[in-house]
Amino acid sequence: MLNCLPQSCSSLFRGKPVFRSSSRLLSLCAALLAAGLSLTSSASPARAQQKDSSTPSVVQPGAPGQPTKTLPPSTKGSVPPRSPADVEFMQGMIMHHQQAVEMTALIPSHTGNKNLHSLGARISSSQSSEIRFMQRWLAARGEALSMAMPGMPEMDRSGRPMALMPGMLTAEQMDALRKANGAEFDRLFLTGMIQHHNGALIMVKDLFDTAGAGQDADIFNFATDADNTQRAEIRIMETMLQKKSSEEKQ
Repeated sequence: MLNCLPQSCSSLFRGKPVFRSSSRLLSLCAALLAAGLSLTSSASPARAQQKDSSTPSVVQPGAPGQPTKTLPPSTKGSVPPRSPADVEFMQGMIMHHQQAVEMTALIPSHTGNKNLHSLGARISSSQSSEIRFMQRWLAARGEALSMAMPGMPEMDRSGRPMALMPGMLTAEQMDALRKANGAEFDRLFLTGMIQHHNGALIMVKDLFDTAGAGQDADIFNFATDADNTQRAEIRIMETMLQKKSSEEKQ
């Protein structure tokens, strides 16, 4: 008889005398089940109320010595304010990086120097990736991706002739690099890229020297990483240039 009852009911009678009347047994189980359902339904509103009261709140930390503030749940984050210098830095660095990528693209057809091939591939990869990052940063803020006037790449947006960013090679230097081959190309590339990298360091310094600029976390991290990377690459290129100069003297 007990085997056909729900487990919750049959468990009540384990180790106890079995009722002789099945009708009385079924009546008791029905009463117990009804009581259980009543307890469950009465607890539901309490659970719902507890869930509502556990809605997360938005807390704004206060300044040192000041209390925190509880903000409405509808509060949304916003893009931190930017300075015009931030935008100009990103636009200018895109143009700067693009020339570096153009320089590295000449390596495969102008020299067989394996060390230069390895260095060029690393510079091209890192700076191409950084160009995409800077373009995304500008686009997310509704800014132009270039300092140049649309349709007139030789003019800036104020109508003045576009000035080269610090360290960028002149048209004459780029033409000489394109015409060189072998050892001469290696020398021109290394001296030109050292000049180029030093210019990027100047741009980073100018950014951080400008009041209110470089406060955006993305720009700060990017500019700091670029500074560290290009300083390390300058040391590598200076060593390569010195080694090459010593070999030519022998």
